[in-house]
Amino acid sequence: MANTLTGLIPVMYEGLDIVSREMCGLCRACSLDSSAESAAIDQIVRSPVVPEATTENVTAGAAPAASGSQTIGYADIKITKSKVSPILWNGEEQLSVGSSLNTIMANQFAQSIRALINLVEDDLAEVGYKNASRAYGTAATTPFASAGVLSDVAQTLRILEDNGAPTTDLHLALNSAAIANLRGVQSGLFEVNRAGNDELLRRGVLGDLMGMDIHNSNGIKTAVTKGGGSGYVTNLGATLPVGSTSIVIDTGTGTILAGDFVTFAGDLNKYMVKTGVAAAGTITIAKPGLKQTLADGVALTIGGDSTNNLGFARSALHLAARSPQMPTDLNGRPIDAASDVIVITDPLSGISFQVAMYAQYRQLKYEVGLAWGTAVIKPEHIVVLLG
Repeated sequence: MANTLTGLIPVMYEGLDIVSREMCGLCRACSLDSSAESAAIDQIVRSPVVPEATTENVTAGAAPAASGSQTIGYADIKITKSKVSPILWNGEEQLSVGSSLNTIMANQFAQSIRALINLVEDDLAEVGYKNASRAYGTAATTPFASAGVLSDVAQTLRILEDNGAPTTDLHLALNSAAIANLRGVQSGLFEVNRAGNDELLRRGVLGDLMGMDIHNSNGIKTAVTKGGGSGYVTNLGATLPVGSTSIVIDTGTGTILAGDFVTFAGDLNKYMVKTGVAAAGTITIAKPGLKQTLADGVALTIGGDSTNNLGFARSALHLAARSPQMPTDLNGRPIDAASDVIVITDPLSGISFQVAMYAQYRQLKYEVGLAWGTAVIKPEHIVVLLG
């Protein structure tokens, strides 16, 4: 039954045309990592991270100084999930729907791909905010709510620039409420004489703002619940310098969660927590760490429940994706029971899905499959825009 699926390719791509218009902005904006193609579940794939460069004075002499060596860091990515979405038809069911079969199956493939993309989108959103550098905005207040005011994107971009993010390939992924404010409140974005085109007004197409491509993401949830900690103060013994990431706290009670944002009295910066605590101990904030010195005995405040929109450089947020692995014999030949297997690629997100067909007793089972993992390679180049 070789090449049985070939005739279904137009049906499956009809489904892709539907799904590619779902709100999967993070899938489109992240860096898709193909180096994990041969990685097994929970196997580490390491991406190199180059440290900041140093400078030195020019000193004349017989030979140049033996300087310039660097320790190259790395960030780990794991393929953590391998899932399929099944579609099952028996002969009687096919006969009962007659000529509608292809239309129904196109919608089924669309829904299967949509389900997998939504899981990936959720994972990208979660790993993004839990590993972001800092936050801007007000919790529980949707961005872009004041007409003609675009400080939310300007300040998000400012933090990225201050952290040394690249000036190209920057992205801002928003939930539907923030997108609605852009479309409905920020009239300057869709007035043709000011915007330069009618894309947003006529077709709702989101372009870029201040060099950041705007994306709508279904994975950015409307409320992330903060930890219940309160009353904590710093317990340092000495003043921490700018750039510190490990901060000892005591006195208070309750949890501080990874992904919470915290502030310290006298410092307006909102720092994202990378490693939290359940009691007095040491929290870790993401790089680049403190933006000003921190003294002993300073009160810590945990921010409120919030929607965590994300501003980031593409190179900071990574998705490693591949087809679920099928078993092979000792000679490397596939021995899975599938009658046919093909790979189809979503042209917008770039994600490829494996479609396998299993010919069973008087029925056919199709599986749309994907294995993936997500990681933040550069926390400095991700910022949470609170909402």
